[in-house]
Amino acid sequence: MHTNQFDYIPILMQMGLAVGFVAATIFGSSLLGPKRSSVNKDKNFESGIESIGNARIPFSVKYFLVAILFVLFDVEVIFLYPWAINFKDLGVEGMIKMVIFMSLLLVGFFYIIKKKALEWE
Repeated sequence: MHTNQFDYIPILMQMGLAVGFVAATIFGSSLLGPKRSSVNKDKNFESGIESIGNARIPFSVKYFLVAILFVLFDVEVIFLYPWAINFKDLGVEGMIKMVIFMSLLLVGFFYIIKKKALEWE
């Protein structure tokens, strides 16, 4: 299969169109959007709840640990989709590799359960 630089022109055109659309939308909304400001509009607002106190309250490390573990296991599960699509083509060798992958995943999962990393105090 022989490719040359002209094969990439449609990709570059699509990227240019996407970037141009985003830039035009941002620029157009800044020109056409309302520019009224008031004390009430400039206040910090989140979830309809008035802010009270200092925002610099320390969080428990457990919160961040659970978030990182969720992302870690979520990304590992993403690897199952390409394997499932190519299941027949990979054959027995692909099945053995996926069993090894899933067993390592389960070992890590049982390790964090044993360490009680997912339990709240």
